[in-house]
Amino acid sequence: MQLLSIQVGMPKAIVADVGAEGKQWQTALFKEAVRGSVCVRFLGLDGDGQADLESHGGLDKAINAYPSEHYQYWLDELGLACEPGAFGENFSSDGMIEAEVCVGDIYRVGELVVQVSQPRQPCWKIARRWGVKKLALFVQQTGKTGWYYRVLKEAQVSAPDVVELIDRPYPQWTIDRVNQIMYRDKRDWQAAYDLSQCSALSESWKVTLSSRAAKQQCHSELPRLYGV
Repeated sequence: MQLLSIQVGMPKAIVADVGAEGKQWQTALFKEAVRGSVCVRFLGLDGDGQADLESHGGLDKAINAYPSEHYQYWLDELGLACEPGAFGENFSSDGMIEAEVCVGDIYRVGELVVQVSQPRQPCWKIARRWGVKKLALFVQQTGKTGWYYRVLKEAQVSAPDVVELIDRPYPQWTIDRVNQIMYRDKRDWQAAYDLSQCSALSESWKVTLSSRAAKQQCHSELPRLYGV
């Protein structure tokens, strides 16, 4: 496994771009490759930022990571000339895909130590950035989402560098499986509850999944409450 490339970028106003219909919008999706090393802190990389702090960033989403293996797929399917940073990712990796990476995995890159917290949840801005109206939905449906890291040990990091798996406490919760529960098996209440109990899962996903499971429990109790 290898960290191929590192990208950072700050929020900026975009006006003239494909799909924006001439309307100004704020985004930090347009990231540039880092030359040399960059310091990765608990809240993210130096020189990097997010335009929407309610939906992006924070301790659980300090680093946005994406497999380089998917770039060819998006070129073949949608004609998108993807390269590192194409979807706003900070880390572009090789040898790591959603079927093999698990929530809770702890990796070392040089002196940096990170932990997988959740799949990347694509938003409308990647669709606007590429001019493909349903791109966020396509990313979600294919499961080619990438994932987020939280930072366990701050350090300088550079690319290319080896990515070393040092712990896998939850092998059952691959990113593929977590995406399936969140987006496709929405009526699998037990799976939603079980996943919500994973201590390494991001707080926002725990809340969403536990709420889903609680609503089903409430519904299942209605017949008993009404004597049916």
